[in-house]
Order: sequence, then C-alpha cells, then structure tokens
Amino acid sequence: MGASTADADESATPTLLRTRAAVALTGIVAILSIITGIVNIGATEVSGPLAPFVPEIVARTAGFTGTMTGFLMLLSVYGLQRGYRAAWYSAMVLLPITGLQGLAQSSLLSLPLVAVSVLAMPTVLVNRPYFDRALGLSLTQLASLAAIVAVQAYGTVGTYALREEFADVDTILDAFYFTLVTASTVGYGDISATTQFGRLFSMSVVLTGVASFGVALGTLLGPLIEARLATALGNMTDKQLDLLKDHYIVTGYGDLTEPILESLTGNDAVVIVRNSDEAKRLRDRGHEVITADPSDEEPLRRIHIERARGLIVATNNDAEDAMAILTARELNPELRIVAAATDRENIRKLKRAGADTVLSPAALGGKLLVQSAFGNNRPERVVEEMLGFEPKSE
Repeated sequence: MGASTADADESATPTLLRTRAAVALTGIVAILSIITGIVNIGATEVSGPLAPFVPEIVARTAGFTGTMTGFLMLLSVYGLQRGYRAAWYSAMVLLPITGLQGLAQSSLLSLPLVAVSVLAMPTVLVNRPYFDRALGLSLTQLASLAAIVAVQAYGTVGTYALREEFADVDTILDAFYFTLVTASTVGYGDISATTQFGRLFSMSVVLTGVASFGVALGTLLGPLIEARLATALGNMTDKQLDLLKDHYIVTGYGDLTEPILESLTGNDAVVIVRNSDEAKRLRDRGHEVITADPSDEEPLRRIHIERARGLIVATNNDAEDAMAILTARELNPELRIVAAATDRENIRKLKRAGADTVLSPAALGGKLLVQSAFGNNRPERVVEEMLGFEPKSE
C-alpha cells in the first residue's frame, strides 16, 4: 500500500510541474504583452529585423491591441490556475495572437514576447487534459452576456445604417465607438445625432445599454460577492461544495469537534454547525464549514452526503445527535456513522437511531484512567472491550 502511494506521488509530480509551467509561461506572455504594447504605443520609429516590412501605424496599432491582449491573457492565467477548460481555450487562441502582435510591432523589445509565446503554445497544448473544470455559468449569466453583445451589435449596425442622421459617423468603427460610449453612459459628445430620428435611436441605445450592463454586473459579480460573504461568515461556496467526494462530515460543535478535525488532517472534512460565530472560529483555523442545522435534509444534501465516506456526530446534545443520525441514515443508508454519547444511558438510543458505532468519551476516559492507575500499560484493551472486540491473547 505504501509503495503504491509513493508511486502515485512520484507520477503526480511531473504532471504538477507541467501544469505549473503552462500557467507560468502564460503569465509571462501576458506581462510581456502588456509591457511591450505600452512601450510601442508611444514609439516614434520602428526597429528590429522586420522594420523594413512593417509600417509604423501597424506596429503602433499592434502595440495598442497587444496591451489589451495581455490583459485578456491575465484572465486566462487566472482561469488556468483554477483548472478551467474555458481558460485553456482562451489561452490557445490568445497565444498565437500575442506572437503575431510581437512580430508586427517589429521591436527589439517584442522579440522575447514572440519567443515565449512560441514556447508556451505547445506547453499549454499538451496539458489540455488537466484543465477540465467546467466554467459553470448559469443560464442567467449567459443571457446577460448575450444581451450585452446584442445591444452592441444593435447599436453599431443601426448607427452605421443611420449615419446620415449623425455627425462624424463615416465608418463601421465610428458606429461601434459611438455605441460603446453611449451604452456605457460615458458619452464623450464628439459624435452626436443631428436629427430627431437619430436622437430617438440614441435614446434606445442608452436604455438598452444601461439595462444590459446593469443586469450583467449583477449576475456576474453577484456570485463573487456571495463567495466573499460566505467566506467572511464561515461558509463554503457552492463551487466548493460541488467538488466534495469521499469526504467526512462532522456535525455540530462540541468538546470533541476540534480534536476530531485534527485527527482528520489529510482527509476532506466538512463541519455543519448552527452558530455562525462557531463557524467563523472553525473557518479561521482552516476548516471547511457550513452554517445550518445538521438534522435538516437540505444542508446534508448540499454537502453531498450521498458521496461522503463517513459521518461523525459528536456534539454535547444527544437528542440533537439522534435527529442528525436519523436524517443522515435516511439520506444514505450505506454511510458509516460514528457517534459520541454525552450520557452513557443514550448509547443504545443512538444505535437505534442508526449509528454504526457509539462511544461514551466520559466512560472511556474514566476506565482508561483507572487502568493506568492500576499500572496497566495496555489501556487499549479497555477500548477493545467497550467496542465489543475480543481481547487479543498475549
């Protein structure tokens, strides 16, 4: 068993190094793209081996767009660190673009950008299987993003089609620019409607643009704010809960909770407590917590009790423990349930509720102390006797 674990760790190490290399190279490309782009925006001349073939306007435009690509690449790095497949796709699209932009900028400063981009592409490509986490956008979030795109398309096409109604709208880029500054309520005022019909159309762009931006901000930033609040209040986020598998569930907060969690170090464990202050205290010590009633079905379903390896019930209230055991046994009949009885008289009751093993810490501690006082150097025999095991012969 130990040998197989060691082999697994050894095989996992190269994979971890490869994925970290892919993320690191992508991050370096993002930083180089931003720096190179900023430098070349203000460049007054083109230099480098491709200078004779690249017009100055192309190099400066590539610098401007390269900076934007660099910021988009940083978002890809953020997603790659969390294993998102969407981030892998975006990185594979953006890396060739950064390389081409580096060539177009035709600057000595852009050569490292081209080299690292070329090196990063195969590194990210071969690590595709390890970026398999779904982005998990809700239907509302997808709809809000689609609304922003639809409003921008509506405003751009409409403004260009009605360009005679506007001053200084001559190209599709002018129309796109007008729509962007109008829908976002920036409104520089350099392009404006000259007729009543143009003003009516502009108002429609403002109304639909503000509405779509507002809805998008609420749906996209709402979950992030919720996650921050959940962390501050000592709760796990929904994404964290979805990843739970083969974990242990500890219900309630009592004298035994923290020793139990210390013993579970190295295993996935989640604690369900009623009190938010207790949840915050456990969270501050690095434990995963949700605030809920352990005897309710909903929180147990949220932490995927059907995929749990075991349930440990050890509060200071046997009645609450019995209710939690009954609920857990109903939701997962095959679950291993271990309970600690505060009163020895309740051991049978907790077993009837559905616990596989019930211990009395008070009785166990008392017997161990007495055995130690008698000079018994093997107090584990007392534990075996209480659990119903036959003592091993010497």
